[in-house]
Amino acid sequence: MTNNSTCTEPDLKPYYAITYTCILVPGLIGNTLALWVFYGYMKETKRAVIFMINLAVADLAQVLSLPLRIFYYLTGTWEFGGGLCMLCFYLKYVNMYASIYFLVCISVRRCLFLMHPFRASSCKRLCDIYVSLAGWVVVCVGCLPFPLLRLHTAGATNTCFVDLPVQQVDLSVSVVMMSAGELVGFVTPLLIILYCSWKTVVSLKEHNAASHDLGEKKKALKMILTCALVFLICFAPYHISFPLDFFVKTKMITNQCVQKVISVFHAVALCLASLNSCVDPVIYYFTTDEFRRRLSRQDLQDSIQLHSLAYVRKNSRDVLRKEAMDC
Repeated sequence: MTNNSTCTEPDLKPYYAITYTCILVPGLIGNTLALWVFYGYMKETKRAVIFMINLAVADLAQVLSLPLRIFYYLTGTWEFGGGLCMLCFYLKYVNMYASIYFLVCISVRRCLFLMHPFRASSCKRLCDIYVSLAGWVVVCVGCLPFPLLRLHTAGATNTCFVDLPVQQVDLSVSVVMMSAGELVGFVTPLLIILYCSWKTVVSLKEHNAASHDLGEKKKALKMILTCALVFLICFAPYHISFPLDFFVKTKMITNQCVQKVISVFHAVALCLASLNSCVDPVIYYFTTDEFRRRLSRQDLQDSIQLHSLAYVRKNSRDVLRKEAMDC
């Protein structure tokens, strides 16, 4: 018989606190800069910039909730009410699946632009906006079961996040829900990104492409492969651990040593899933020429000078208008 004292579940809250603290500052700065850069060159390019903006918004929403998570994991108590707890808990999953959705959109957009440049160019920016809005609706509705299955119960009002109780659900219903979530939220997006990568690699092997086209294909391949790498590193471990962790929390897996291994693996997977919030800005920098150009020293100086000049002109107009009114 296994000695249960050697298989007690470890306290993982300090590790959550450390991880989220490390993510907070880079994620906040990186995604704020990303939104500023994308807004600046939104009219200059059609290459998935709308999807990148939405991806940055999704990351920023999660980053803004991290201080409350850090506070809870450091103190062990939740003092901000059940509604805010559910909102922060919900944002975690909205960020994850919105990130998955927009990484897929970026990969498909770059692949289409590469394979069918004239057809892709005819797609107006409004089309990308509609696709983004539809994605937000699907993600927000699809993530509702996560908070609904973890609602506060009597006597558990000072707990949040990993300590939230799990509602008892029939096994067959649980299997159907998890299978649908894994298929729609992970397997299908992964296959789409891998297909885009394969099509881009095949197009690179074509010998009739001009040197300019070859350069564009290499840039597209770099971005798509980077999306695939982030997808696999940040989201694959979570989607492997999620069903196992659900069975642990619902007491369907009772072996304490197995529970310990799954709990540790799930904690690592959750931290990796949150890591995408500060990794995505790195993708923008290394795969988007406009992003690097906008953050270059000269462009930053030009932008600051333009803003300063606009500020001075505005103040001058206000002073002249006031003097005219006084006269």
